[in-house]
Amino acid sequence: MTTTAPVTDKNLDAACATVAGEIGRTDGKASLLLAFNGVALAGLASLADTSLPPVTKAAGTLAVLALGVAAVLLLLMVRPRIGGHDHASFPYWARLDHEEIRTSLTTDTRPARIRALSTIALRKYRMLRRAVDCTLTALAFLAVAALGTLM
Repeated sequence: MTTTAPVTDKNLDAACATVAGEIGRTDGKASLLLAFNGVALAGLASLADTSLPPVTKAAGTLAVLALGVAAVLLLLMVRPRIGGHDHASFPYWARLDHEEIRTSLTTDTRPARIRALSTIALRKYRMLRRAVDCTLTALAFLAVAALGTLM
């Protein structure tokens, strides 16, 4: 069994908790953005058969496309990936028998878990950033569409 100093143990535990918390925060943000995008798409859908100026229709169509891309990114972000190849997570343990689980837990897997969770968190944050960018783009197109109704 690998032993570590008490300070290292404390830091490894804190790092695991921090990264797991970051993943939870991305999922919460994704939920809020999905709800916002859904409401915006529903509102735009209600205007689909309305007679609007061509500029407004074009900008509205681009806004719908941007919101759709954002929604897809958010759905992909919250979609579980359960490969479990890191030897430090429940998908890996699910493939083991009782004795293999006991053996696998005799070594400190926190560094592997921190790396795996950090990779997941970074992927989620990148997708969240892209989804926010798409949502902001949609809002810009909606502003153009609104201005088009004033012409």
